[in-house]
Amino acid sequence: MSTFFDQLKAIRLKSLWTDIKEAVAGSDRDFTSDSIGKALLILSIPMVLEMIMESVFAVVDIFFVSRLGSDAVATVGITEASMTIVYAIGMGLSTATTALVARRIGEKQSGKAGTAAFQAIIAGLFVSLLITVPGILYAKEFLLIMGASEEMAQAGYMYPAIMFGGNAVIMLLFIINAVFRSSGDAAVSMRVLLWANLINLILDPLLIFGIGPFPELGLMGAAIATTTGRTLGVCYQFYLLFNGNKRIRLEVHHLKIKLKVMTQLFRLSAGGILQNIIATSSWIALIRIISELGSEVLAGYTIAIRIVVFALLPSWGLSNAASTLVGQNLGAKQPERAERTVWMTAIANMVLLGLIGVVFIIIPEPFIRLFIADPAVVASGATSLQIISYGFVFYALGMVLIQSFNGSGDTLTPTIINLFCFWLLEIPLAWLLAIVLDMKIDGVCIAIVAAESALTLTAWYFFRKGKWKLTKV
Repeated sequence: MSTFFDQLKAIRLKSLWTDIKEAVAGSDRDFTSDSIGKALLILSIPMVLEMIMESVFAVVDIFFVSRLGSDAVATVGITEASMTIVYAIGMGLSTATTALVARRIGEKQSGKAGTAAFQAIIAGLFVSLLITVPGILYAKEFLLIMGASEEMAQAGYMYPAIMFGGNAVIMLLFIINAVFRSSGDAAVSMRVLLWANLINLILDPLLIFGIGPFPELGLMGAAIATTTGRTLGVCYQFYLLFNGNKRIRLEVHHLKIKLKVMTQLFRLSAGGILQNIIATSSWIALIRIISELGSEVLAGYTIAIRIVVFALLPSWGLSNAASTLVGQNLGAKQPERAERTVWMTAIANMVLLGLIGVVFIIIPEPFIRLFIADPAVVASGATSLQIISYGFVFYALGMVLIQSFNGSGDTLTPTIINLFCFWLLEIPLAWLLAIVLDMKIDGVCIAIVAAESALTLTAWYFFRKGKWKLTKV
């Protein structure tokens, strides 16, 4: 009997390993007809790895920049908090791209999916131009407005200038990876970010510290390294779009403006952009509140948030897999299968993130000390990481539900939920607890947990009503 079970276990492990290899290498499966568990596994593995690669940008930068001192870390924190506006727009456009492309793939109309992909690329380039010029010209003023000292702004203004100036590559990374991901070629998105991260990892220490023949550029070097890595990643994306053998390949007939598709894209992305701007602008408001508590507190919070992002982005990978499968299954007229996919993903995500949260709650300090040794910064960062981690299970469920709404094409419901939870709850509560009641960084982190928990409960209520299944795209 034991031999039989050993053989059965070996078969299952061999099957699992085969699925993992297929997920990483790329798959040509029809995800609307395979078993839900297998479809979710094969899509989510490269999406989780993709999100880890995305978070590595932030972690690598802060690892090297922390050697320059707390002011440099605080400058990165302020810039990254405000760059979330760029991320919000890129994510909003990629949300619309995912909904359109996944639905067309589910309907077996790959030509129309290619048309939607090109419209999204043009939209991203247009929007990025509106950010580039003011981002370069007013970088120093921006730091001062956000609470930086005159000395910090003078020393570090080139960092936001380069980051905002190169925002087009961030937009395109989001959008084109959404094209590959929502078509079912999630492994491609993973490889693009792996390539971009390797370049950033190599260039960061060379340009920051001036190793070998490279100039010592300090904080500016970190921005150049990151932007260069992302730019070469986008070049790789375009090569694969036009020359690769993937589910979506751009041909000459795709390279024209389609007003009907563009209008549909902007209609869908308006909700996606707004919901992400609402969510991410709340982080800017929190940074402004925390800047009142001193640069050491802000630096500690910045490091803690980088660690939290690193933990959450794999969960976003699972959520993106659910979003793709919801869109494809609705396109294939299988709404109940779409719903089952969401609940399976949510359970897996809650277990994963819950376990990570327990670790951060028990031993937060060692993770902060990986980046900096300053006792004041470590204390602030450990407190932030510990308190925020109490909400990890709620975050896990909430992000799956929100992304499932987006994958269906219903971007309005998440927008309303974000407006209530972040602007009307999180920001006022953070100010009340941190400043008025003098709870300092503890108050801000408690407000974050409260807002995210409220978001999850509200999303669960509306998801159960089921109107998202009827969304037309």
